[in-house]
Amino acid sequence: MPQKAKTRTTKNHIYATLRTEIILGHRKPGERLVVGDLKTRFGTSVTPVRDALQMLNQEGLITIKPRSGYFITQTTLKALRDMLELRAILEIAAVERAARTITDAQLAALKNIHAGYTGDDDQDYTRYTDENTRFHYLIAQASGNQELALALRGLHDRLARFMVIRHAGKSLEGIHARLVDRLQAHDVSGARKAILAEVEESRRAIMDRIMQKEAAYWHVEAGTDMGNG
Repeated sequence: MPQKAKTRTTKNHIYATLRTEIILGHRKPGERLVVGDLKTRFGTSVTPVRDALQMLNQEGLITIKPRSGYFITQTTLKALRDMLELRAILEIAAVERAARTITDAQLAALKNIHAGYTGDDDQDYTRYTDENTRFHYLIAQASGNQELALALRGLHDRLARFMVIRHAGKSLEGIHARLVDRLQAHDVSGARKAILAEVEESRRAIMDRIMQKEAAYWHVEAGTDMGNG
């Protein structure tokens, strides 16, 4: 394998491994990632490690602090609420537009996203989260507004750590099937109701879990935003 291709493969492997660990909570918010330690762990040079960390930074999962290093992104309660509110705004806009213009090919793609419920281990929940992001991204693409699609996908990337704690793997395919049904009928009002129900259920599940069990773990508090920056 050419050196450039090998470096790219190594970078992608490091990215995927760390992303899974962050999303599933195996690495705590605020935890520092040491490039030298990661280089040793993955048996590679510094370059692919830094490239992978830059990719995670672009998704909002890692914060780069000048002269300090790389850290798992922390957030505040207000920032989380703001992201969930923004998600509702973007999802509704995407669904209402998609319900008018979605094609048979786009509907088929939506129906084929989910591989079904297979269990509750780490690999499964990583897949459920990725499938959920792709599902909503494809709907936004069907709206015809690519900037809306990119904004929604970026927001889902930032919310991935919180979405996974919903533990919605068993019900996710059914929830999405109801929305696809309304999109296929080009029912704008029905599609809006379906996405509102999903977004609200998701918001409630996330906030309940955060406030009741994991506030200290996530470092969510009403202080200054500690996210990217």
